[in-house]
Amino acid sequence: MSRHARRAEAASTSAPTSPSGTRRARAPRRPRRTVLAIILAVVLVAGLGLIAVTAVRSASQAPSARPSVSDYSGAGHGSVVVTIPEGASSAEIARLLVQAGVVATEDAFADAYAASTTGIQAGTYTLRLGMSAANAVAALLDPASRADRTLTVPEGCTREQVKERLMSVGGFSEQEVETAFSDAAAIGLPEVAGGQVEGWLAPSTYDVAEDATATDVVASMVSLTLSRLTRLGVAPADYEQVLTKASVVEHEVASSTYYGQVARVIENRLASTGTDTAGRLQMDSTVLYGLGRTGGVPTSEEVRDRGNPYNTYVHAGLPPTPIGSPGELAIAAVVSPPQGAWLYFVTINLETGETLFASTQDEQQANTERLTAYCREHEDMCSTGGGS
Repeated sequence: MSRHARRAEAASTSAPTSPSGTRRARAPRRPRRTVLAIILAVVLVAGLGLIAVTAVRSASQAPSARPSVSDYSGAGHGSVVVTIPEGASSAEIARLLVQAGVVATEDAFADAYAASTTGIQAGTYTLRLGMSAANAVAALLDPASRADRTLTVPEGCTREQVKERLMSVGGFSEQEVETAFSDAAAIGLPEVAGGQVEGWLAPSTYDVAEDATATDVVASMVSLTLSRLTRLGVAPADYEQVLTKASVVEHEVASSTYYGQVARVIENRLASTGTDTAGRLQMDSTVLYGLGRTGGVPTSEEVRDRGNPYNTYVHAGLPPTPIGSPGELAIAAVVSPPQGAWLYFVTINLETGETLFASTQDEQQANTERLTAYCREHEDMCSTGGGS
């Protein structure tokens, strides 16, 4: 055993004993530098903790660098162009305005918009930055804020009504519009339409660019109709038939609540040969279209007129063409009508649009008496009738 080894062994066996006689290991002596380092580390950690606590406390007490603003005040400053897409919800509009810096928060815009009784149309608007939500809503409802020529085609509009809008809003001449209507290839009109644009001018809101032609705008209307038919799974061969039925549905009731049932009445009447309808739709709306009118009630003489090809009281089957531009809800109702044996319907309240459906003439007569009772109390409302 070497001297160093013996010294190590002696050191290990010479540890002092406790009063009870058990051996107690002696802790090795730490170098002075190690102890000093530990003391410094403890002091440093404590100091950092103090700094962190102070920083947090200061941050919680200090004012925010970007103050939270729920709503701006005033009419704003500068300008920004914002485009509201077709079908945008109020929440989507609010988000677009916040992103553009027009309003402070989505909630502020939602509150201001909820107080409005008018809907915001799709289109491009020139607005100000930092506007109050109320001023932003007012600007979006002000036609002067439009940065474009916006043309809106409501559901049920006829070819002639769309032409008037193209002339008054789009600034096109009658000749330009008629040329567009008649150029089936240029506007993408399917062959099944037979060259007639009636029913194909999709209800929507269109931005008319400065360099747009009447053909461009009409083509976009036809394209939108095609996309809706495709999305609803309508076969190309059935396009015209579906649009014709949907256009009648659109005109016969004021509320989309009843679109499906009216669509079923149409199917039942077309298929029925053993009832008083005998395959005839017997709809006032088609008769009026053939007379060049869009409202009112046809007279007894007009209902008997066989010279009107749209008179579905005397001519069985569908009218020659659609009688207007149906919206997507009416098209969807025709594609998937509910099951039912209804052959008749009558609107018994012309203010609410409440409509009753019947499978027999007796049921229809009872429902019609309710309309008669309503009309005795509301003579001013009943000049346009309400049943088929």
